[in-house]
Amino acid sequence: MPTAPANGIELYYEAFGDPADEPLLLVNGLGSQCITYETEFCDAFVDRGFFVIRFDNRDVGLSTKIDTPQLDFAALLAKGFSGEPVEAPYLLSDMAADAIGLLDHLRIDRAHIVGTSMGGMIVQTMAIEHPSRVATMTSIMSTTGDRDVGTPTPEAASLLLAPPASSREEYIERYVEQWRVLAGPVHFDDARFRDKAACVYDRSYYPAGVGRQLLAIVASGSRSERLRALDIPTLVIHGAIDPLVTLSGGQRTAEVIPGAELLVFEDMGHDLPPALWPQYVEAITNHASKARRDDVRTG
Repeated sequence: MPTAPANGIELYYEAFGDPADEPLLLVNGLGSQCITYETEFCDAFVDRGFFVIRFDNRDVGLSTKIDTPQLDFAALLAKGFSGEPVEAPYLLSDMAADAIGLLDHLRIDRAHIVGTSMGGMIVQTMAIEHPSRVATMTSIMSTTGDRDVGTPTPEAASLLLAPPASSREEYIERYVEQWRVLAGPVHFDDARFRDKAACVYDRSYYPAGVGRQLLAIVASGSRSERLRALDIPTLVIHGAIDPLVTLSGGQRTAEVIPGAELLVFEDMGHDLPPALWPQYVEAITNHASKARRDDVRTG
């Protein structure tokens, strides 16, 4: 099992393609495992000349679980959502440092970084705190941490606060119904999400990690002012019908980062549906190519 020592923990990772090609690091969202970036999705980037790395964040999948005393997640999250300061076992900065540690292990000086949802928050933090390690950034269906944008719909918010499933069967049914809401009516595929649920549960079902990751998001606060100082080529991708991180989150991200490009898919929810993979791959590849040309012109 490939693991890397990173920031004092161990990260499970998988790599695709030729290590001599340009590195592309894929960073996962809340509670999701690296297999969320499906192998075919990774291979599509390999075909475009990238060395692709996907990994499990801390507290999820096959990476290190962070042992803490039992926490009252509901009370802590309610406190955080009300605007009060919250102490969390770790922050997005720690998760960004984890990803940098993985790049260190792989002897990668600079990478193109792509993050979805919480992963978008992590790559934003990587760009802020470790700018020399970032060639380009793509933030997908994410937000800046400002409380006035990206607010979930009531139905989507209730999914975050639901109690853990008590069995494999319950988990699979809940997962399918959750993604029926999050993916939206155009690209929802019952069979796809049912298969994914079984794989996720069997690989590593660990709800406590999801709660701690959510606390990290809430406790980390806004990144807007620091994002305004970035000098990193940035692509922001968002779905117009995203119910979990609504479109204003992506719009604010593109607004505050100098020179950022915003790409909106009208029928996209909070998901990366296979039907849109060609457009994502094309957009991210073109983004990297443009940055490379700009580097040559200014170098």
